[in-house]
Amino acid sequence: MEYLIIILVCFFSSVVGAICGIGGGVIIKPVLDAVGIMAVTTVSFLSGCTVLSMSVVSLYKNLRKKADFPFDKVFATVLALGSVVGGLTGKELYQSVIEHLSDSSRVGAVQAGILTLITLGTLIYTVFKKKIPTKNIRNKAVIFIIGIVLGMMSSFLGIGGGPINLVVLFYFFSMETKQAALNSIYVIMFSQISSLLSTLLKGNTPPFEPQILLLMIGCGVFGGLAGSRINRQIRSEAVDKLFMGLMGVIICISVYNIFRYL
Repeated sequence: MEYLIIILVCFFSSVVGAICGIGGGVIIKPVLDAVGIMAVTTVSFLSGCTVLSMSVVSLYKNLRKKADFPFDKVFATVLALGSVVGGLTGKELYQSVIEHLSDSSRVGAVQAGILTLITLGTLIYTVFKKKIPTKNIRNKAVIFIIGIVLGMMSSFLGIGGGPINLVVLFYFFSMETKQAALNSIYVIMFSQISSLLSTLLKGNTPPFEPQILLLMIGCGVFGGLAGSRINRQIRSEAVDKLFMGLMGVIICISVYNIFRYL
């Protein structure tokens, strides 16, 4: 039964993550925390691995097909490199929180609380985004700093990027939905690679069952392939509606997790 839950959650999350550009971890992390299948630290690590596999195959599939919008690799790389620095910082912050809490499971409450606030803000912005004037920042130093903030939050929360990436790309860079989704996945890939390497090199890998890791990575790969195909076939308006619906669900699950871990 546990394996079935993991398969369904990871595959669905990876499909939706590839469609919307939210990584999938923003669904995997709170849902698996809520059902209590694994320890919080193990879920964070395995969720990151799943998101990384999804982002790699999704990005590969999207870049092979010529999109109907421009993809600025220089811009995306500067943002992604910032996310690498932020990802490493966020990982250090995560380890520091674990070490300072008498009960390591309490970190789940901290993560759930921050995720609730971020997701709620994202939902509100998405609903009213057509009425909110956007910017079009091109200064590489500012882009790099924004990347640092994105990487730090995604690494600390173990969500791979999540909804905050899209809001930042909408507001600061005036991107439309599908363009923001592709750039978000690019950033997610870099931040997750740096986070994973940091965990492995510092020996902070939590205990996990190898077969579950392989299962989750497989779901990430096949979910990323399916999500990329769907993304090319639906309109941006449909992506927005799916995104907003998911934000509502994530908020409810995160609020539940706050009380569960307190």
